[in-house]
Amino acid sequence: MMPPFTEITAIAAPLMRRNVDTDVIIRIERLIGLPPQAIGPYAFESWRYRPDGSEDPGFLLNREPYRRARILLNGPNFGCGSSREGAVWALYGMGIRCVIAPSFGDIFFNNCFQNGLLPVVLPEATVRALADWVEQAPEHRPITVSLLDCTVRTTDGSSHRFEVDPLRREALLAGLDDIGLTLRRQEQIAQFQARDRRARAWAYPAD
Repeated sequence: MMPPFTEITAIAAPLMRRNVDTDVIIRIERLIGLPPQAIGPYAFESWRYRPDGSEDPGFLLNREPYRRARILLNGPNFGCGSSREGAVWALYGMGIRCVIAPSFGDIFFNNCFQNGLLPVVLPEATVRALADWVEQAPEHRPITVSLLDCTVRTTDGSSHRFEVDPLRREALLAGLDDIGLTLRRQEQIAQFQARDRRARAWAYPAD
C-alpha cells in the first residue's frame, strides 16, 4: 500500500530544466545499501550540494520556500536516461508528490504510478505560464493538483485539465500499485480459475 493521491495544494518549485535524467535525480551508488525511504536526502545531489557536502544556496530547492515544495514544475523530457526506479524514490523521499512537465521519460513515467507520485503532462507553454505565475510570489501562490477531477488549478482562477489512464488513476486514488490493484479482484480471479479448472482439468496438477 502507498499513501493515496487525491488532491494536494502546495508550494510548487519551478525547476524548469530540460532533459533532467535519472542519473542527476539520484546517483547510482546511492541505491546500493540504502532502503528506498532513506535516499531522499541524495536527490539532485550534484546540484544540491557543494564538494564539501554543504548545501549550494544557488540551487532552487535549497531556497525558501521551495525547499518545502511538494510539486515540481519542469521542462520537457523529465526523468529521461537509465531505467532507475530509485529516481522516483528519491523525489518522493524529499517530499515531492507531483511532477508537472510537457513530457517524461517513458520508464520514469511508469515508475511514478508504482510509487505514489503523480506525473502530469501539460503543454510546455502552460507549464511555463505556471512557473512564471508562481515565481512572482511563491509563498503565496500555491498550486492545487487534483486527481479527483484531473485538473491543475491556481488561486487566480485558472484551471488546466490533464489526462490520466483510468486504471492508473484508480490505483493512485486508492494508494495501490499494480499488484495491489490486481488483488482487489481476487474474487473474480478465483471464479475464473474455477471455471478454467473445470474446462481444462488437464492443465492443473492433481491435488
